Amino acid sequence: MSTGAYPAVALPQHGSSSRSPRARGSVSAPLLLAGLCVVALAVLWLLATHVEATRVRDAELLRHFALIEGERVNDVARGLLHLLEPGPFTIWAAAIVLFAIARNRPRLALAVAVVMAFAPISADLLKPLLAEPHVGFGRTIGAGSWPSGHATAATALALSALLVTPRRWWALAAPLALAFIAAVGVALLIRVWHMPSDVLGGYLLGTLWIALAVSCLRAADRRWPRRR
Repeated sequence: MSTGAYPAVALPQHGSSSRSPRARGSVSAPLLLAGLCVVALAVLWLLATHVEATRVRDAELLRHFALIEGERVNDVARGLLHLLEPGPFTIWAAAIVLFAIARNRPRLALAVAVVMAFAPISADLLKPLLAEPHVGFGRTIGAGSWPSGHATAATALALSALLVTPRRWWALAAPLALAFIAAVGVALLIRVWHMPSDVLGGYLLGTLWIALAVSCLRAADRRWPRRR
């Protein structure tokens, strides 16, 4: 039988490999982002703790957010922050890891598991090491509050969820992830749990962990490409 009516299709040989889009991505780009996060964290801490004008502005900005307090607003803020308590956070993190495994992405599952486990821990380790008293305005926040563990956890959780989400859904998932991160920061300020600089530090620390994870994933995919 003639085969001229069928298009020629090059089938992969047994044992051949194909590189994923992440494997073709640059390893240096997320590493550069991680480096920028480190520099930004250092500059932010110096400004927030050793520059009086910045310290005063930090306290003034917190006072403006504290004025938003109200019964209904506080209930929403408490509910949102409750999602980042150890119990609920562990459930959300496990769901994200299981979703990555269900998509047959074991490396990705391991990477986001590491990020969500160690990003909040790193914030808790930095707090006592970098503790500095804050400028007050009638509300007291402890000296060991930078960076915010809640903001770090929210960033790690939301961006990890985005990483495991198929690219075709990113147009919807990315705005939701960013909205969640921003909402957690606002809730922390309304509840006067953290200074604005604490929240920003948490955002940067969470982003640092994600950037390192993406860099490691891309390097691993280049070194050990996933088989078709």
